[in-house]
Amino acid sequence: MQVQVVRRKDNLIVRLKGEFDHHTSSIFRRAVEKELKKEIVKNLIINVENLTFMDSSGIGVILGRYKEVTSKGGKVVICGSNKHIKKILQLGGVLNIIPIFSDENKAIASVS
Repeated sequence: MQVQVVRRKDNLIVRLKGEFDHHTSSIFRRAVEKELKKEIVKNLIINVENLTFMDSSGIGVILGRYKEVTSKGGKVVICGSNKHIKKILQLGGVLNIIPIFSDENKAIASVS
């Protein structure tokens, strides 16, 4: 999996590409934790537009970052999901607590 991290004001945008599973979830976790430790960003926007697969490990890592970000007063949102990834997020209960938006611009606007 490829992880691209972009900071915009107090938002951390993480763009994921490839497969988000037990083999690659640590890549996401380390990239996000590295940026959160700097205490420059407040909100986390996870762009899953280019994900081809996700399993429960990916869900677990997302929920872990949700807990960390919201405990500091920030927001977490997801954007760009295809039908397959959205179904996995829904079945995993993620969409009950994290809002999802059709594109990155709408996600950014939602946390501003």
